[in-house]
Amino acid sequence: MEQLPGGRRLRLASSLGLGQRCWEVTLDDERGLLAWRDPRPPRRGADNCFVPTSEIIAVEETELNKKQRSIGKWQKMAKPHAFTVYYVKKARNHRWRCRDVTFWCADEILCNQWIQALKELLEMQTCRPKQLLVYINPYGGKRQGKRIYEQKVAPLFSLASISTDVVVTEHANHAKDNLFEVNINKYDGVVCVGGDGMFSEVMHGLIGRMQKDSGIDQNNPKAPLVQCNIRIGIIPAGDCQPLDVSSVHQNNTFLKYAVSLLGYGFYGDVLKDSEKKRWMGPMRYDYSGFKTFLSHHYYEGTISFQPAKHTLGSPRDKDSCRTGCYICKESERQLAEQRKKCGFKHEEDEEEWKVIKGKFLAINVVNMCCACPRSPKGLSPAAHLADGSADLILVRKCSRFDFLRYLVRHTNKDDQFDFSFVDVYRVKSFQFTSKLSEDNESSVTDIGKKHFGQFCRDHPACCCNIANSTWNCDGETLDSSAIEVRVHCQLMKLFARGIEENCKDEAAYSHSSVEQLL
Repeated sequence: MEQLPGGRRLRLASSLGLGQRCWEVTLDDERGLLAWRDPRPPRRGADNCFVPTSEIIAVEETELNKKQRSIGKWQKMAKPHAFTVYYVKKARNHRWRCRDVTFWCADEILCNQWIQALKELLEMQTCRPKQLLVYINPYGGKRQGKRIYEQKVAPLFSLASISTDVVVTEHANHAKDNLFEVNINKYDGVVCVGGDGMFSEVMHGLIGRMQKDSGIDQNNPKAPLVQCNIRIGIIPAGDCQPLDVSSVHQNNTFLKYAVSLLGYGFYGDVLKDSEKKRWMGPMRYDYSGFKTFLSHHYYEGTISFQPAKHTLGSPRDKDSCRTGCYICKESERQLAEQRKKCGFKHEEDEEEWKVIKGKFLAINVVNMCCACPRSPKGLSPAAHLADGSADLILVRKCSRFDFLRYLVRHTNKDDQFDFSFVDVYRVKSFQFTSKLSEDNESSVTDIGKKHFGQFCRDHPACCCNIANSTWNCDGETLDSSAIEVRVHCQLMKLFARGIEENCKDEAAYSHSSVEQLL
């Protein structure tokens, strides 16, 4: 063990062979860093490399082939000793690639010391999974999901000494139903290979299983849900990212969970129309979006919401959610202290509700920024993944030109909320009922009846030929014009690092799903 200035320690420091040269290789115990440096005088293009030990997959003793041993210094050794370190490295577009580096030396004892030290550090990564449950949708990824898993993902798990139980789904909701039956406690995480539908199945199955085992009634919209300690997804480094989840109810009946977007009006209409045109492929979204924009439908209704007073930020600030987000951590801590002091029921009964009535082109509720290539900042750039709140965005009735200006703002760096017809609020729960539902004496909950009151009728009848829109719930349609939504702080965990910043100052959510990994 070598002592460095400042009291920092090195577990190992040696001169090891890499290729045809000797490099200075160090293993920093406290910083968790494997580094190798060319000791020759610095020159342009010289390599100084390092890998965090959390990104090392495995280390193995290596048997060198004849071609390697016939080059340079290998010829002078009767039997050189070598070991290979397998690790992951971030590539373009926030993808991860597997890499490896082989070090050699003449001393067998030294080689074994390095192997043992690296393996000990890997064992110290307690958040790294040992046993995973894998669900594969054989029809996902252009029917390539099973092949991709077997050829690229399974070998990675094997290399990292991760045991897996694999279930190839045979019908819709197979994964969701199976999660209610398996011995879930034997797994460190659940991996889904497929699209958004497979993730939604796993999420609903896992959260539902946790509530069932804890005796929680999901149909009760006021019930405090039990957090899921089993992570979803996969990331080689084994990081953990908590995630808020919104529950959606209607008349004391559970409907869906959402982690990204709940959209009524424009985004709901686009999804509903695009579902009829799946034969068009991805182009259907552009077609349906343009068609919906031209139709310019608006919807009358009333929204009642509770402001999220426990959060530190606001939708209009510049504090975006990033890896290790301070706002998420501090907001969760304040919410926990508030509930410990006052109780969950007191919080629901005593905190004020705000009511907004009007005509809306779009009603969006987002748990995250929802960034994408066409909207680099997302629908709400300052939304946070795990602060126990959602951003409620209301786009009131306006001209087509003004609505176009609002949509275009999502493609640039201008403030998309800086319009007189756009309001945004940070909320922890909200209720919505359409004018048609109210006219038909349909209610959401007792709270809704108390706060909604009568609709304003001092305007002409709606000229739209569509009475109600459809909710876009994380890319799935939800035909319910009266709903109640509640945000559950950090209900779920992912194998993820959170949101990372790239060189162009645009956010990229590094959830490292199987698609991203490959």
